[in-house]
Amino acid sequence: MKKLKDQNVKGTMDYLPEEEQIRRKVRRTLEDTFIQYNCLPLETPILNEQKLLASKYAGGDEILEEMYTLTDRGKRELALRYDLTIPFAKVVAMNPGIRMPFKRYEIGKVFRDGPVKPGRFREFTQCDVDITGVSSQMAEAELMEMAFDIFTQLGLNVTIQYNNRKLLAGMLQTLSIPGTRLNDVILTLDKLEKIGIDGVKQELQQKNISPEAIRNIERYAQEWLGQDHTYFKQFASENENVQVGLNELSELTSYLDGLNVLKNCAFNPFLARGLDIYTGTIYEIFLNDQSISSSIGSGGRYDHAIGGLLGSEESISTVGISFGLDVIFTALKERKSSFVKEEKPDYVVIPIDAKREALMVASAYRKLGYQIEVDMSEKRIGKSLERANKRGIEKVILVGNEEVTNNEIRVKILKEGREESISFHFYKS
Repeated sequence: MKKLKDQNVKGTMDYLPEEEQIRRKVRRTLEDTFIQYNCLPLETPILNEQKLLASKYAGGDEILEEMYTLTDRGKRELALRYDLTIPFAKVVAMNPGIRMPFKRYEIGKVFRDGPVKPGRFREFTQCDVDITGVSSQMAEAELMEMAFDIFTQLGLNVTIQYNNRKLLAGMLQTLSIPGTRLNDVILTLDKLEKIGIDGVKQELQQKNISPEAIRNIERYAQEWLGQDHTYFKQFASENENVQVGLNELSELTSYLDGLNVLKNCAFNPFLARGLDIYTGTIYEIFLNDQSISSSIGSGGRYDHAIGGLLGSEESISTVGISFGLDVIFTALKERKSSFVKEEKPDYVVIPIDAKREALMVASAYRKLGYQIEVDMSEKRIGKSLERANKRGIEKVILVGNEEVTNNEIRVKILKEGREESISFHFYKS
């Protein structure tokens, strides 16, 4: 056979059945949990107008650089969605009759022309839950608890890092960072763990942040790291954002403590989520074993997006969480988790010169709710049994002319090396 010259587009993947079975199990686990939390299903278009995805209430400059853009035959400027957040905000903005609070989930493909690394592709599947119409931190607490529920079911130990954008912005204001440059500084500080303080200083210099501000950041960054959020109470009287951010963090930690998940969370004063959209609580989910260094889930509060799309300054309480199906699959595959087991049929039906009757048996058993595979290989009975045994199939059903004559089937329990005959009525025209 000739080798195909064309390859997959960089950053895209084919998933063969044994891999896709795992991905579907992960997806079902996520979706079942979303439904358990009474989230409603929603589906939005992959194809969107560029101006929607490029609005100032969307992903920010760094994500916009990764947006796939195109034009249609009508010369309209379009783009492939890079996340499920702005399409959700658009739906709420377009449908003012939606009953609040509104809690939805969506699972779908998104596209980003960004760097490719383990668990991060250019075409990938996001699994999101968003809640709009809830101003209290109850929404954040429920989404964080949901995340722990999901990863417990998947057998993955995780920590959720969390912070509040108001607190971070307020603390930077106390360091004399001007309001017009706050977002530039926040986006750089979000990379502190990745590039270190020297990398932060260098990037801030490239952004033309004042030397005095950079010195202040360098001086206080080490002091802030590792502190509990209560450490920042001493600055609350100096800045309103600090006070509001601390109030929200205190409310959130109270709920997390009551849910008995606070012990698995870590406050990170420099966590910023790297997006302009966020206005309050933010969080990222990391594997405890660090087998994948990037986050495998994230989210936060973005109260200005829906109102912004409507062209108003109205604040509409909205908070979300997103899980990356592909990165979760990569984590499970790398650790050879027990979750990564091939799904096997309950029975394999092996015809012995009785193909028609074998199909009849398979049909009858499927109607009883069993998962059935019909062996269509036409191999000798010994080879078929050997193949089933190697796959770990527990039971096979043999259907031959003798069984058809006697209106019965033979069920072999392979591990036990025994078989039994069961009555079965074959339809004969």
